[in-house]
Amino acid sequence: MATTEPTLLEALTLSGGADGPGPALDAAHQIARRTGADHHDLLVVLGSGADGALEGWGEPEATLPLSDLPGVLAPAAPGHRDLLASYRRTLPGDDGDRGLRVLVAYGRTHLYEGHGSAPVVALARAAAAAGVRAAVLVNANGCLRDWRLGEVMTITDHLNLTGSSPFDGTVFVDVREVWDRRLAQVLRKRTEREGTYAALRGPEYQTMAETRWLAGGGADAVGMSTVLEAIALHQLGVRVAGMSVVSDLSFAAEATDPEEVVRLVRGAHATLADGVDAVVAELARG
Repeated sequence: MATTEPTLLEALTLSGGADGPGPALDAAHQIARRTGADHHDLLVVLGSGADGALEGWGEPEATLPLSDLPGVLAPAAPGHRDLLASYRRTLPGDDGDRGLRVLVAYGRTHLYEGHGSAPVVALARAAAAAGVRAAVLVNANGCLRDWRLGEVMTITDHLNLTGSSPFDGTVFVDVREVWDRRLAQVLRKRTEREGTYAALRGPEYQTMAETRWLAGGGADAVGMSTVLEAIALHQLGVRVAGMSVVSDLSFAAEATDPEEVVRLVRGAHATLADGVDAVVAELARG
């Protein structure tokens, strides 16, 4: 594993609460040892139904259970897997030894699982300690606009309505620029929509009154994940981008079916893969 930069170590310590930077550094060492890579460049987190989006990448160079990493739990939600994979993405003109190292998580822990915020952001902290300089976070959403099921929204801002934070103590972070503008521009060329994602704790879905309130308050889509991860990564100096798949229409009369959510996200795999590949190319350009 590459030496942790002093500024990153300071940030990990500041936001690590009572445990400090230890669990994140230990997890980064495990990632390096079990993947054979002393650092990774990009983290991709695939949410509900998105686990097959990168099948076109072929076989990863290494895999391990997410839950083998200190502080990281096995995902419990439908459409999530307890799997972390390491890929080397070579680009046209590369000689095979170059390219970017990408960590792909095939699931995440949600706040509604009841373990607090630390396991929700543990992978984000481990990935930052492992050297990633950017992250693409993928999720499914309930749409608050007149959009179509299966469309993909580039996340450009968020509302944190979870009632929680990734931090304890005096960790005063400017969150106005959590979502990297340049990476959002890159993704917007590949997705059908862009907008603001509102994160609720869950696991219950919102009432119709809450739906009207969210839409009137500036949210374009609503879900139960991603935002705490994004804030944690931003505090650690990682550039953050996000894609959210319209998998439910929040104003619809029908109740949300979690299995249908997974099916609709699978229909957006090509767009998600195109977006991730575009971010890889952007990072490769420096």
